[in-house]
Amino acid sequence: MQSLIGKLPRVRGQYRENVELSRVNWFNIGGPAEVVFKPADVEDLRFFLKEKAENIPVTVIGVGSNLLVRDAGITGVVIRLGRGFAAIEAKGEEIIAEAGALDANVAAFAAEKNVSGLEFLSGIPGTIGGALAMNAGAYGTEISNVFISAEAVDGHGGKHEIPAEKIGFSYRKNSIPKDWIFISTRLKGKLGDKEKILDRMREIAKSREETQPIRTRTSGSTFKNPPGMKAWELVEKSGCRGLKIGGAQVSEKHCNFFINNGGATAHDMEELFAEVQKRVLEKTGISLELEIKIVGKYA
Repeated sequence: MQSLIGKLPRVRGQYRENVELSRVNWFNIGGPAEVVFKPADVEDLRFFLKEKAENIPVTVIGVGSNLLVRDAGITGVVIRLGRGFAAIEAKGEEIIAEAGALDANVAAFAAEKNVSGLEFLSGIPGTIGGALAMNAGAYGTEISNVFISAEAVDGHGGKHEIPAEKIGFSYRKNSIPKDWIFISTRLKGKLGDKEKILDRMREIAKSREETQPIRTRTSGSTFKNPPGMKAWELVEKSGCRGLKIGGAQVSEKHCNFFINNGGATAHDMEELFAEVQKRVLEKTGISLELEIKIVGKYA
């Protein structure tokens, strides 16, 4: 029987079979990818999407900082944007970043170029592509507040320029088609004082260290904040701080963070998500919506 790689277009990038995704997501949970594709550059990505068979599913992941992969893994091709998509440059008050660049690296680069307004990115784990996909935000600022435009590739390899008025940002989402893949963005800051910018980034780092379980196997904020409320307060009010199912646990330090205590399965984690949602609904009448993205097949 022909392997999936044998059915895929000949690309300049790299295909790998049966890749353990538990090694590349922050929970350290989940089954393998049937195939992982790391395109060499944008044109390689476009060629792949144009030439691949329609019936081959595609999943795009970044560094897995806001992701739960189910225990049986992911069928089809997982696309990961690597070194060929991590460039960052400055043009005056603007920062141009490719989608594979880490948020923290973009913040550090902006600081080096005396550009303020992007310090919040230092407090967001993940890549710029992921931040665009979910309108990521922290410490009072969201991507939508600094967004000028982005470039994306559609499911058939077509390239699109997306201005601010067309992206449709709202809380933790946008309105572009789900099969589009961000490849770069332009973000607007303000010229400022480097030391003040670095001081703000140090404040953010200190706050994260003190309030979040960043040294554990976690995946960032689990639930979206309902309008005018904090998800962590609802979880705590419902008696869920420290709640455990299998190896999965609600963090004692910040109860909108769920952690893998060792040996947790994706099934444990999903059961814990559902149990917390159930208890919060029963206690407060509020339905919490997941911020974490869940992908893959059940075991």
